[in-house]
Amino acid sequence: MQEIKSVIDKNSKIAVLCGGMSSEAEVSMRSGKGCYDALQRLGYKNSEMVVVDKDIALKLKDGNYDYAFNALHGKYGEDGCIQGILEILRIPYTGCGVMASSLCMNKEFTKRILSTNPDIVMAKSAFVKKGDDLFEKTKNLTYPLFVKPVSEGSSFGMTKVDKKEDLKSAYETALKYNDDVLIEEFIDGFFVTVGVLECEGEPFATEILEIRPKTEWYDFEAKYTSGMSEFICPARLSDDVTKKVKLAAVKAFETAGCRGVSRIDFMMKDDIPYLLEINTSPGMTTVSDLPAQSAAMGIDYDNLVQLILNSAGLNK
Repeated sequence: MQEIKSVIDKNSKIAVLCGGMSSEAEVSMRSGKGCYDALQRLGYKNSEMVVVDKDIALKLKDGNYDYAFNALHGKYGEDGCIQGILEILRIPYTGCGVMASSLCMNKEFTKRILSTNPDIVMAKSAFVKKGDDLFEKTKNLTYPLFVKPVSEGSSFGMTKVDKKEDLKSAYETALKYNDDVLIEEFIDGFFVTVGVLECEGEPFATEILEIRPKTEWYDFEAKYTSGMSEFICPARLSDDVTKKVKLAAVKAFETAGCRGVSRIDFMMKDDIPYLLEINTSPGMTTVSDLPAQSAAMGIDYDNLVQLILNSAGLNK
């Protein structure tokens, strides 16, 4: 396994931010515990798990932390909010900065930015704001469709719609999470995901993970229940297609202004990677994608945590 050299003083006081106030709080607690345990094994004995709530600014100020390791997912933790607090408190933190975090949390605006890059292909879609005419907005889309909240993770509020009669119900489900909804044409292919990490400021792609869920699509149950998905890593792609996917991932990372760590999701059809979204704070549980992708290229869990920790301050 590849050993990642630390650029952070082992005596530093590190806050592992986890939990939070989003629908992904439970997953974040699992990610945070994994990262905390790894930091302890790596020799960062002054690391602490810090459960994020509405008093987080006070906790961080009173804690006098040197660095923050962001293991939060979803609203307030992956959308620029916690990043803004950390900027104000001048605490260097892992992962993406305020702008990229905010941008990538919004699937519609991510698509608008990424559409400027010719190396990135995305599914045809419609952006529906609360109060818009749903059927007018989607009249040029071909079924089946995916209906998803514009700013949500872990597949919360997502529904696959096979016929027009079911669209309104799926739309109302998504509205429970966000006022804005993204509706995309369903790509009848298979799901792959690739991590993008940074080493000394240079982004690189991990191995590509191909995922074959036992559910109809890669939903919450398939993502976080052991045995509910088949993982193939490296993905069963030709060398040329592998290069194409990795290039698209790194280009998306750079185009969106990401730093430190992200995970890019694609649907593959006819050897074309259709980009779905950028996750700026990927899961770090035992069944999460990024640790598996990294392990396939020789970076085990502890060294992955070290590599991510090294990114602290890149966004300053």
